[in-house]
Amino acid sequence: MPGWLRLPPSPSESKLAMMHFYYNAAPNPMKIALLLEELGQPYEAHPVDTRKGEQFAPDYLRLNPNGKVPALVDGETVVFDSNAILLYLGDKTQQFVPAIGDSAQRGAMLSWLMFIASGIGPYSGQAVHFRNAAPEPKEYALNRYDFEAHRHWQIIEERLTHHTYMLGETYSIVDMAFWGWARLLPVVTGMKDDTWARYPQTQRLIDAINQRPAAARAEALKTRHTFKADMDDEARKFMFPQNERLKKG
Repeated sequence: MPGWLRLPPSPSESKLAMMHFYYNAAPNPMKIALLLEELGQPYEAHPVDTRKGEQFAPDYLRLNPNGKVPALVDGETVVFDSNAILLYLGDKTQQFVPAIGDSAQRGAMLSWLMFIASGIGPYSGQAVHFRNAAPEPKEYALNRYDFEAHRHWQIIEERLTHHTYMLGETYSIVDMAFWGWARLLPVVTGMKDDTWARYPQTQRLIDAINQRPAAARAEALKTRHTFKADMDDEARKFMFPQNERLKKG
């Protein structure tokens, strides 16, 4: 078993086991890092270097069959997918989530959490990919994903024009899901400094979250491990396995 990987503890150990968090510095794991730091519960962080293909190690695939980060092991419970982990931890601790009986706020939380999961994340990620990594020709694909990324972020901007946080006046796991991606919005849009002129309310909330001590601790998690930076042939093979199908035999 690779040294970086710790599998779920045995049932006899589960009551005493601390949580195990598998991460890299990408937006989705950083959401979980923020929540874990906000909760103040002990956890052990395990880096998974996706440019080295560690996400495809058989032991890690036992935790997340999709071969992506993050994943969380909490005793005998294994949860993967970032927004599922946010919801799991929020409900377990009853922190940063509306009460089960508050159906109106609960509905809003689930709606905006899934909006980020199904819209903000995928379209932002694909916009970055086609802008920075895809070979030519890519005009059609970049146009589609850039358009949809902006459309989704404009919906967030409109929401924050009328609300302090995504759920109104209460900081929640939805804001943490937002923060993971919003920090990289200039990279998503390719607009650099002009991004914040277009999305001032988004910047307002990012700045407010960044002022929280938990956000600083979450950002510091990235410095604990030196992830592979080079996008060489090995990294491209692991990051873009679909390209293998394009090779001529």
